[in-house]
Amino acid sequence: MASDKFKKSRLIIALEVYFYLAVLFVIYTLIEDDLQHLRGESVLLGLGLLGLWRWSWWLVHIIRSLIYRWLVYPRTARRGRRLWQKGWRPDEVVFMMTTYKEDPDITARVIRSIIDETLRVGTSARLLVGTGDPFDEKVIGDYFSQLGSPVPIQLIFIRQRGTGKRMAIGTVLRKLAQLGVDDDVPVVFMDGDTVLEPECLVRALPHFALNPRLDALTTHEQAIVRGPDWMQKWLDLRFGQRHLGMCSHALSRKVLTLTGRMSVFRGVRVVEPQFYELIESDHLNHWLWGRFRFLSGDDKSTWYSLLRRGSEMTYIPDALVTTIEIVDGNGIDRMKANLLRWSGNMLRNGSRAIALGPRRVKPFIWWCLVDQRISIWTVLVGPVLAILASFTLTPMALVIFLAWILLSRFVASVVLGIYAGRFDISYPLILYFSQILNSVLKIYVWFRLPRQRWVNRGNQTIAQRKSRLLQFRNAMAVYLTTLFVTGFVYVLSLYLGVFEFIGWDRAMRTLLF
Repeated sequence: MASDKFKKSRLIIALEVYFYLAVLFVIYTLIEDDLQHLRGESVLLGLGLLGLWRWSWWLVHIIRSLIYRWLVYPRTARRGRRLWQKGWRPDEVVFMMTTYKEDPDITARVIRSIIDETLRVGTSARLLVGTGDPFDEKVIGDYFSQLGSPVPIQLIFIRQRGTGKRMAIGTVLRKLAQLGVDDDVPVVFMDGDTVLEPECLVRALPHFALNPRLDALTTHEQAIVRGPDWMQKWLDLRFGQRHLGMCSHALSRKVLTLTGRMSVFRGVRVVEPQFYELIESDHLNHWLWGRFRFLSGDDKSTWYSLLRRGSEMTYIPDALVTTIEIVDGNGIDRMKANLLRWSGNMLRNGSRAIALGPRRVKPFIWWCLVDQRISIWTVLVGPVLAILASFTLTPMALVIFLAWILLSRFVASVVLGIYAGRFDISYPLILYFSQILNSVLKIYVWFRLPRQRWVNRGNQTIAQRKSRLLQFRNAMAVYLTTLFVTGFVYVLSLYLGVFEFIGWDRAMRTLLF
């Protein structure tokens, strides 16, 4: 299900697609002779082989997602419905929610959804709210006090120790361990801006009873953006991509993250000291930056904690939550901040997950982690080769590459549109811009892993004390970034024969002087 904000008639969508393809056809007629001229050149051969590899990998994900979504999951879902109809219910449901100065209107929608889902499940519940400010406690407390009839939910506020979401989660879980929770009771981790859609828990919770090895699950997600229209489209695309990927990963009984916006855990796991201590104090020992703690990425820490113990994790594609994003300004800064945070979380956690090995992680999931790092560079091969070819072969190389991008991202956008629940003609350009920006930011973060900023959580940052050591580390990060990027361009230049074209003497003089 996608946002209703941009619903269009089928006629309008058809006209937009027709115009898009017409432009693509005109570009093709302009470059046809140049394509014939470049046929057999290394640039087309290289892009063709790279495209074949990347699109084959993507096709594997599509096939796996279809198998899971329409063959494997429906059988499990039917068993879950039968179990529910026979009267199975968890002894209770525990909600672990963190919030920080959230919009009162959003908070009201979130609490209402928790109450409604608790009533649908038909059991008692505890709502443990980790807060960092009295403001949220007053909003939630007032909402409960104004209810016309009592609800089977015990409300418990826990003021966090320290700052940040990680400390809030750790404080709540320590309190839960003190209060006690049965081993098989589901504990719902959710953010203060996440609304549970109808029957979300009814569809998700039976899976814990069906599979004793299942320790966590996450659900489908959509976003409502209060801000720029293009941000809504971008997030619709990302959640469509997430839906496809999660279905593919779940076929291996693992996922690549236990999304912090909403995931459900088996009670026995979340009160284990090693679980909540990792969330609170997760860190990395880096050869350049030394020991530094993680600011965001609590969902990667919970995931890694279960991954290393060999727990099974899954994805529930028909259980839905809605996150409400408030974006000020034009949205570009928020997009960059989100990509930096997501990319940093992936890079900071990827190495240690890969180090667990394919046997522990499962071969397909392990290779997905490796591929995340490879794809940082493969996305940039096309534009760099096109730029180099425009200087050495023909200026039309850039136009040819543009035509390829328009065609390939259109096909990709149609597929993602199916998963997102709608299609927009702006998707291809938004998709490619996001891919390029994401790769550039990942390269930047790769050599600056301690730099973290969480814009929509009180604008948290990791402070670094100024010193000569810090100056050296920053200089080394600049050097390594320059070295790797230059090496990347150099290898592609060798492949394309750029130095033979301009002459080695001239090339060396350019590099040295």
